[in-house]
Amino acid sequence: MTTFNIYSPIDNQLLHRIEGHSDEAIQETIDRAVKAQARWRQTPLTERAKLLRNAIQCFMMKNIELGAELTSLMGRPIRYSANEIKGLAERGRYMIDIAQSALQDIAPERMPGMTRLIRKEPLGVVFTIAPWNYPYLTAVNSVIPALMAGNAVILKHSAQTLPVADNFKRAFECAELPTDLLQVLHIDHQQTAAVVKNPSVNFVSFTGSVGGGEAIEAAASGRFIGVALELGGKDPAYVRHDADIDRAAEQVADGAFFNSGQSCCGIERAYVHQSVYESFVAKIVAIAKNYVLGDPRDEKTTLGPMVNAKAADFVRQQIADAVAQGATAHIDPTTFGYDKPGTAYMAPQILTGVDHTMSLMTEESFGPVLGIMSVESDEQAIEQMNDSAFGLTASIWTGDTDTAMTIGNRLETGTVFMNRCDYLDPALPWVGVKQSGRGCALSALGYDQLTRPKSFNLNE
Repeated sequence: MTTFNIYSPIDNQLLHRIEGHSDEAIQETIDRAVKAQARWRQTPLTERAKLLRNAIQCFMMKNIELGAELTSLMGRPIRYSANEIKGLAERGRYMIDIAQSALQDIAPERMPGMTRLIRKEPLGVVFTIAPWNYPYLTAVNSVIPALMAGNAVILKHSAQTLPVADNFKRAFECAELPTDLLQVLHIDHQQTAAVVKNPSVNFVSFTGSVGGGEAIEAAASGRFIGVALELGGKDPAYVRHDADIDRAAEQVADGAFFNSGQSCCGIERAYVHQSVYESFVAKIVAIAKNYVLGDPRDEKTTLGPMVNAKAADFVRQQIADAVAQGATAHIDPTTFGYDKPGTAYMAPQILTGVDHTMSLMTEESFGPVLGIMSVESDEQAIEQMNDSAFGLTASIWTGDTDTAMTIGNRLETGTVFMNRCDYLDPALPWVGVKQSGRGCALSALGYDQLTRPKSFNLNE
């Protein structure tokens, strides 16, 4: 049984010492989930919706408190952190709203003397594994629709944000959800693999690294169960010659630096048409210099620490390697005060003179850094954007919707944005290609992976 020590990235102080679950407790949790799901699947959809709406309201009643805790756990500035709970509510309510239509029976054209229909049945026990960077938003993507579809859920969070899983459990207890329908496990990697292999677990929803996804796939091998993987990204932005440069610079900066660059769909590389390249670079550098790096508990802070010093030093090394290869760094980190090597605090950085021989432009950074390249045409931009092992989102900044659609059709990515970035619309499926993963969360399509079709062919 593992003991988890959680240290705050703010000051490296010990926040929590949490005892993990034993192997015996894990099996008991799974057994209880199986029994709870057998009862829950018989519960009318309207009753499920009522209880889950109540759970969301229980979250919202504590959004300020939960946001403050989130700041302590992973360093996001306090001025932003409560918004994650509002995002949970938006996504959760939307998935509840569409459940009736998404889960309804499908009736083929009627044949005389025959009743034919397709019914979407729950899978059973869904194992949700959530990361630390958006621990509420990533978890709700599967938790709410899984429960609405009639499944039970076992929730495991990253070791950095274990209290978030407990907050989920408390919110559902507050809403008087049936006992054992949503349960929490605090377990290590080896135990996680054992849960995936457990014959009573019917689906796994994982958000995390490529390496983590590979481990989940390996554990599920031979079980023939569904596995949804939302993995890494190296999301590009393309600023065309006809873009609103002020708007593009402001929003690309936000996409690159919000949450200290620790966003699954944050912008990590930009391609700018040569005719507006110098103007764009000047504007986005000026914006980056205005960020306030500091203690995230201070309302004035707009850029907090990364999750830990190791993560920050990884990004610093990427920058140093790029500069050694000829790139130009446009921001002096010493002007930000808090930025010190060996700490989790890292100033934003923008580099030009970069290319795809540098890891900064090809490997996931997951930090507040942006490499910018000049391109001569849409064709060159498309080539560079697709030159990646990842494919989560891509953003196009232009005044021409038709051209954005034309470019978007050629991009190897799960989501195409025009004049926005770093946002999940719950009405649209959240998918990745290549090493960004597989599966589909959110939207009506998100229910398909959490149910199985059953055919009824009745000869009257």
